[in-house]
Amino acid sequence: MEFKKFGNVYVMRLDKDEEIIETVKGFCATNQITLGWVSGIGAVNRVTLGLFETKPKRYIAEELTGDFEITSLSGNITTMNKEVYLHFHATVSDLQHKTYGGHLTSAVVSATAELIVVSVAGVVGRKFSQEIGLNLLEFS
Repeated sequence: MEFKKFGNVYVMRLDKDEEIIETVKGFCATNQITLGWVSGIGAVNRVTLGLFETKPKRYIAEELTGDFEITSLSGNITTMNKEVYLHFHATVSDLQHKTYGGHLTSAVVSATAELIVVSVAGVVGRKFSQEIGLNLLEFS
């Protein structure tokens, strides 16, 4: 991974075989980014996307393998238990232009990924909601 900083904006390039979630989480921890958002595109060959089922309060995830373009990756950076917490969604497309989307759990870069990380001064945490079954934003 390489990056260049412009004020509070980081332009990042992830390289082949890097896992996006792990890499961005480590990057944020190293650079003390506790609040912000991420946008990106790229190519992956293994991606796990999920959907939250509201009645049983659980994620159903599916791993896809093969050549995929990330047509859109977006998400936010917050904290939970004083650690970086990433919440990303992505849409990927295969060779037949069939798209898949959802909550991004994992993605391994097959060629390159280009991300923009915008850091916001401040901290917003998360707290688990028993009622909803998710880690919700907490403004305290």
